[in-house]
Amino acid sequence: MTGPVPMVGISRGPLVESAHLGQAVICGPGGEIVEAWGDPDAQVLPRSSCKMLQALPLVETGAADRFGLTPEHLALACASHNGAAIHTERVNAWLADLGLGDDDFRCGAHMPKDSEAHKALLCSGAEPCQAHNNCSGKHAGFLSVTRHLGAGPEYLEMDHPVQRAILAATEELTGLASPGYGIDGCSAPNHITTLHGMARAMAFFATAADGADARQDAAARLWQAMVAHPDLVAGERRACTELMRACTEPVALKTGAEAFYVAIIPGRGLGVALKIADGATRAAECAIAALLIRLGALDADHPAARKYCNAPIVNWRGMETGRIAPEPALL
Repeated sequence: MTGPVPMVGISRGPLVESAHLGQAVICGPGGEIVEAWGDPDAQVLPRSSCKMLQALPLVETGAADRFGLTPEHLALACASHNGAAIHTERVNAWLADLGLGDDDFRCGAHMPKDSEAHKALLCSGAEPCQAHNNCSGKHAGFLSVTRHLGAGPEYLEMDHPVQRAILAATEELTGLASPGYGIDGCSAPNHITTLHGMARAMAFFATAADGADARQDAAARLWQAMVAHPDLVAGERRACTELMRACTEPVALKTGAEAFYVAIIPGRGLGVALKIADGATRAAECAIAALLIRLGALDADHPAARKYCNAPIVNWRGMETGRIAPEPALL
């Protein structure tokens, strides 16, 4: 058994000034480990990288079909969005269609990450609402399942039918009983699993077939929605959106807080899970881009690839002073 291994280095001139350690697993169609760095059995909190798992009950229970949800809705259910107008307008319309409002959310409010939306709120003197929360699409999905099942309003409680369904789906697809959970930034339970478990779950999504059974159909619809609407999954100038657009084949990418990342690569039946030990987003973005290049799903010379992998560091005068680069073992 090993621990985190060197994955990304930050150079300045001839010196590697900072180093980021991490761990990653690539699983094949049967959930078997194809490649691994570090300890595949390391316990992790996948944070927002598990939103596809959390969205499975939305489709599996029939809630998505009952409420006429489109691929755009499903992409938002898997999103950590910027709070731009394209996100909040759709979320608010979704809530209205359910006969619900912002007060029915339990995710909390924060300022949008989108610069235009942020500026508009500041200039208007208005406060952000819960629809601006980057997880509001996921919570709209929770509310849809709640309404479909006729369950109570406190949909984040662990004994609520929504959360029971999410835990069951998580344990079944990771192949592991979760030993516990933490509370995410949006107040939803986030279940502990392993890197291998998350990669195994992503490989299930990658091999899911439309119409095979309820779960495979749900998984296929979710990743297809993400690939079709990368702008809704994150937003402009975000790595998830830019790298999904840049890939040479369909790839669903999802970041999570504290430098977690997953990838679903359906054409190859592969699932990827990655965690940078120190929680540095810059390293997670570099490492996931490097693995996509390694797997042949991303051209190393694409501008989006160069933005995150072997990206130049430029100072205030525009001089290149260093580089963010993956360790050779990743490439």
